[in-house]
Amino acid sequence: MRALVRRVGPPLVFLLVVLGAWQLYASRSAISSATLPAPTEVATALWDGRDALWSAGRVTLWEILLGYLTAVVLGVGLAVAISSSRLAERAVYPWLVVSQMIPIVAIAPIIVIWTGFDLRPKVIVIALVSFFPIAVNTVDGLRSADPEQLDLLRTMGAGRWRRFRLAQWPAALPFVFSGLRVAAALAVIGAVFAEWVGASDGLGYLILTYNNQTATADVFAAVAVLAVIGIALFAAVSIAERLLLPWYHGARRNELRVGGGV
Repeated sequence: MRALVRRVGPPLVFLLVVLGAWQLYASRSAISSATLPAPTEVATALWDGRDALWSAGRVTLWEILLGYLTAVVLGVGLAVAISSSRLAERAVYPWLVVSQMIPIVAIAPIIVIWTGFDLRPKVIVIALVSFFPIAVNTVDGLRSADPEQLDLLRTMGAGRWRRFRLAQWPAALPFVFSGLRVAAALAVIGAVFAEWVGASDGLGYLILTYNNQTATADVFAAVAVLAVIGIALFAAVSIAERLLLPWYHGARRNELRVGGGV
């Protein structure tokens, strides 16, 4: 319980301070609520628009989950291919980097033209936004395997797949989860981009609708729901990491104890 309080307490206190300062400024200054609504107005908009936000949130969440899972498969698959072959690394890795130089907002309309206004362009855009940190971190993780352990396995007759399973993949897992956490945040941003380009439902579409109506409190309410989705996805990845990699976090705790003792 003490560890939970130490972990959750500081960000919660910081949030309360920010909300308090925001409320004080919005209520005491002459700023219009159409420009900056108070947190109480945003809370009222959350409650009054709960049905619309719930319906749009389910649509956006489904898009995010599908796009995110696609990014995981694409990112890990590319990383394994790049790390397993020098030729693949020289041929694919530079284009992997170049793909991030193209603004997704610029190509999202083209994707909509190619695929239509259904679920597909949203999933593609989310995957394109999210897969890069997964791929790069997985490549770095696969390269971080202990060379001596790889040489030992090779001398014992272990093939490429066995070396990958016993040495490279376990070494890469902390890097993979690091990329998954970054991709979790990017997936939410990608969903908003995709819905802005072409959608008839979802939180991104709702934000555009409210913005056109100058319903700023409702815009903040939709953004708050998006933030909750992003935090939940990030937390789910972090929990999965702690459950699947107890040895890694145990080693880190021991290092911190030793470092603190020194």
